[in-house]
Amino acid sequence: MLLDLITSRRVVFVGGKGGVGKTSVAAALALGRARSGARVLLVSTDPAHNLGHLWGRPVGDEPVRLAGPGDLVPRAGVAGHVDGLEIDPERTVEQHLSAVAETMRRLLPERMHAPAARHLQLARQAPGTHESAVLERIAEAVELAEEAYDLVVFDTAPSGHTLRLLALPEQLTSWTETLLANRDRSERFGAAVRGLGGGGDSDRDAELRRVLLRRRDRFSRLREVVTDPARTGFVLVLTAEPLPIAETVEVYEKLTGLGVDVAALVANRRSPAGAGELLERRRRLEDKHLARLRRRVPDVPLLEVPLLPGDLVGTRALAALADRLGPSPS
Repeated sequence: MLLDLITSRRVVFVGGKGGVGKTSVAAALALGRARSGARVLLVSTDPAHNLGHLWGRPVGDEPVRLAGPGDLVPRAGVAGHVDGLEIDPERTVEQHLSAVAETMRRLLPERMHAPAARHLQLARQAPGTHESAVLERIAEAVELAEEAYDLVVFDTAPSGHTLRLLALPEQLTSWTETLLANRDRSERFGAAVRGLGGGGDSDRDAELRRVLLRRRDRFSRLREVVTDPARTGFVLVLTAEPLPIAETVEVYEKLTGLGVDVAALVANRRSPAGAGELLERRRRLEDKHLARLRRRVPDVPLLEVPLLPGDLVGTRALAALADRLGPSPS
């Protein structure tokens, strides 16, 4: 069963093509684990946030309680909960750049403050600024989960954006290593100058090195967690249609190339059997599409979730979906 597949994981990413039901599946997974007693943090990294609409309550950039013991009907003596947050891209970038600006004011000589401020203003709209800031929040959420939660579930943006994010830890770690190497060469040169009687900024250099080391270590730890199949798994959600299946195969191949374990596939909103000729024909067509998926991705468990009646909003509806995540995957 899908919930069994993630029971031992501390981090689960839920992703796929836009419109296939990622948010609903992520929320149902979080609720299902909470009903067995886990403390779960549900995080949306998608700029088009839907957690608040799905749970019928305000969700912002700090954790709020979405479901507690009274909402879960857990087993006797078991009391888990779900907290949720939606990463605000604009606020994240603003906080990220403000922190960088404060660091630069501390570490740079005063004559460099104005050029640095102009550089940061340009960086606000530069490619990669948003992804880097959001990645910082993802790293924070993973660290928070290790301290205060049993599981963090990420409801991710559509596939391309998520793949860029997951590739960033290695890139940023490598970039920071280069900066540290450059700092080492600069410090050796500065030491030689000071030995000849020149001035130096050893305290500033030491603090800059500490900042770079903290950043390198944070992204290195994130990379280690994300690529550890014992701790992290990726659940790919799809509908049994040609475009979502083609994208699923592509994302699966890229995730495995990044060293990320794909724990399960979820074929969402399957047409019911025996519900009239139209739906029966559609289901047979879906069967063909899923058979093609199984040929391309044969070794990952596949769970089929039927099309459910009613609107998928609120704890009761999410609990019904969580119940559907129990059958043994094929």
